[in-house]
Amino acid sequence: MSEADPAIRTNAATDWQYGPIFDADAHIDPPHDMWKDYLPAHLKDRAPFIEHAEDGDYICFEGNRRPFMMINNQAGREGKNFKMKGRLADQRTVWEPATRLADMDADGMDAALLFGGGPLGSFDNELYVASYEAYQNWVMDFASVAPDRLYPVGYVPMRDIDETCAHVTRLAKKGFRAINLPAFPQNPDAWKTSSGIAAMKDGQVSALTGDSKGALQYSDPAFDTLWKTVCDHGLVITFHLGARVPRFGQKEFFLPDMPMSKMAMAEPIGIFIFNCIFDRFPDLRIGSMESGVGWFAWYTEYITRTWERQRFWTESQLKHPPSYYMDRNVYGSFIQDRTGILNRDLPGARNIMWSSDYPHSETTFPKSREVILRDFEGVPEADVRAIIHDNACKLLGIA
Repeated sequence: MSEADPAIRTNAATDWQYGPIFDADAHIDPPHDMWKDYLPAHLKDRAPFIEHAEDGDYICFEGNRRPFMMINNQAGREGKNFKMKGRLADQRTVWEPATRLADMDADGMDAALLFGGGPLGSFDNELYVASYEAYQNWVMDFASVAPDRLYPVGYVPMRDIDETCAHVTRLAKKGFRAINLPAFPQNPDAWKTSSGIAAMKDGQVSALTGDSKGALQYSDPAFDTLWKTVCDHGLVITFHLGARVPRFGQKEFFLPDMPMSKMAMAEPIGIFIFNCIFDRFPDLRIGSMESGVGWFAWYTEYITRTWERQRFWTESQLKHPPSYYMDRNVYGSFIQDRTGILNRDLPGARNIMWSSDYPHSETTFPKSREVILRDFEGVPEADVRAIIHDNACKLLGIA
């Protein structure tokens, strides 16, 4: 058991009356030896490997040797005890089903939507794209131990529309309910992006961000083929942050960057609304994940009032006010966001979903029920149940 592991115990909040909890944004990073097992045979020898040194563990990949970073594996630690660098043995073993399910039980989580883990930050197109499929296959195998509790999200490359449609079709057949796209499409060399982050490889940033300045953009009508494929298979699209990635590892930028990474997710939402994608595909649902939702109501009012005045000269073809689509097609997840909870009845804020962010540094684990009781104080029971469970089920089409 790693130093991050507290004793597994029943959650302290025993006066629980709100029923089951569906964690709308939890994370699952695979073990580092997964890649050599799941990559195609001719690429296995190019998988990353671990080097153990006196001062810590290092990940070796494509000629680079970098310290093992732990920012995404802090569950069980108090903030003052966070470790940015360490050894693999210091991790909480969140990829082991027994540990994962025991932690969910201890924290009172009945089900979870699982993000993260892929692709590799390769500079080679073949290996980069192959690592998407490797992760997809691994995470579905992981979730198969408890398919009624673990719902993996399939990360897909977005450098070519037909290629992405093939991924969507394959993932739907494997049982995925959601796919994650980068906030903007990727370049033909999918790992290239103009959104450089010093502490992250371009390929890893591109999986979330794509390239806001690239030639291919979601406003292009050619993407209708993809939206139709997604709808035909009954899947939903998620965007997990990405419109702006915080500069991890740079102390002077990290804290001011964090809120901007949330609010920047307004841009892909606006692209879908104002390019009439939801008019052409009314059944399409998108989730803005980990973006927070306190800004949803403000954003909805702003874009609706702006559209009312500016729609004539911009020749907007929207059939309904923007607020209509926010309430019908757009969902959002938050961790600790009482402002969003209090705005739950305003236009644009009705499809909000609670999440724990386990095991990342913002996680509410192992006191999630206590946090919910605090943040939902004074909220009617029916509204609490909707936000901590029902809305996530509605997004995913779970009865």
